Amino acid sequence: MKYCAGVDIGGTTIKIGMIDSDGALVAKWEIPTRKGENGLLFMKDIADEIKRFVEEKDDMTMEDLIGVGMGMPGPVLPDGYMEVCVNLDVHELYPARLLSELLGGIKTALANDANVAALGEMWQGAGKGQDSICMVTLGTGVGGGIVNEGRIVSGMHGAGGEIGHMCVEPGETEVCNCGGHGCLEQYASATGIVRVAKRKLASSDRPSRMRDVADLSAKDVCDLAKEGDELALESLRYSMDRLAFILSHIALASDPQMFVIGGGVSKAGTFLTDMISEEMKKYQGIVPMDRYDVALATLGNNAGIYGAARLVMPEEAAEA
Repeated sequence: MKYCAGVDIGGTTIKIGMIDSDGALVAKWEIPTRKGENGLLFMKDIADEIKRFVEEKDDMTMEDLIGVGMGMPGPVLPDGYMEVCVNLDVHELYPARLLSELLGGIKTALANDANVAALGEMWQGAGKGQDSICMVTLGTGVGGGIVNEGRIVSGMHGAGGEIGHMCVEPGETEVCNCGGHGCLEQYASATGIVRVAKRKLASSDRPSRMRDVADLSAKDVCDLAKEGDELALESLRYSMDRLAFILSHIALASDPQMFVIGGGVSKAGTFLTDMISEEMKKYQGIVPMDRYDVALATLGNNAGIYGAARLVMPEEAAEA
């Protein structure tokens, strides 16, 4: 049996998984992200962990390891170059080349973490059986990844799929974390949903149970909307309308087979995806928007591991 390692590198922890050539996740573990020396410390840790895993397996050697794929939070250029990764204190680095050197020349690959998660969901998750999807992660921010005909669309500057910073409200006065104004992230992320809800409460004296929640969260807004709270429902619908507006444009630009919704906010379930689908119908283009399925992600925190491993998986094995 041959294996591929998938590595999902975050600012706090690094998730490592070993996936066999049948596409099964056979092992998964986490290590702390040790920052410093421009990525060398955590890259050494990843190499050491992979070597340790192989050494402890009686039926496996390094020759059985096809390669190691990685996802990192930041723009990745087509040649694997990262100009900057703020969360990891990395600057002007070729991470995959560095890891390959630490592992004696083994095959390595790198992509943006959101794009990698999209690839994972297409391969073994909600998009299994498809070859073109757009994945959206609704968490603290809004992440996105586009896979077209089985390949990540990263673009010439590594900005492909960064839908969270597409402008949906040009007249917005508050500044987004990116420095722009009116970004999708300001309305449809977990923090954006709360921000919209608080604006709604401030602009109306209508009753709402949201007023009774001391530290309002996106989950509170979603739960109360499900329960029929009118202001919560209107607020959430506006947030999802802004997302639907962007998805309708992506539909006409890249025409994916489906949209996959992940991240913490997606725990609201089909209530949320049904709302997104309904809002998309308002933006009919040359192709009716109801032809695009909007589904919940299924791999959870494992999406990045699967997608990273898929980067180095031979096509014949991945398609088996």
